[in-house]
Amino acid sequence: MAQNLAFHSTCGGYDFLGLRKTSRGTTEIVYDDGVKRRMVWRVDGIEVNEARLCDALRLAVNHVRVIPTLYQELKKRSIAIEMIGN
Repeated sequence: MAQNLAFHSTCGGYDFLGLRKTSRGTTEIVYDDGVKRRMVWRVDGIEVNEARLCDALRLAVNHVRVIPTLYQELKKRSIAIEMIGN
């Protein structure tokens, strides 16, 4: 898996979704709206399918409601997450 992957909104917004791997080997998703909100989730599971995860992030970042769309896309792909930062 790549160290870091970033997805920026192409709809004219400042939304950012990033995928990173920690020094402990866990995968995390980072969201930043460019103004005031930053959220971090840990992806559950030892083996994370990077392609499926990237597809979900890419689709979600280009919607007006990024967070609800992210949850929906992850649920479709049976990818479990846990919020670790706000």
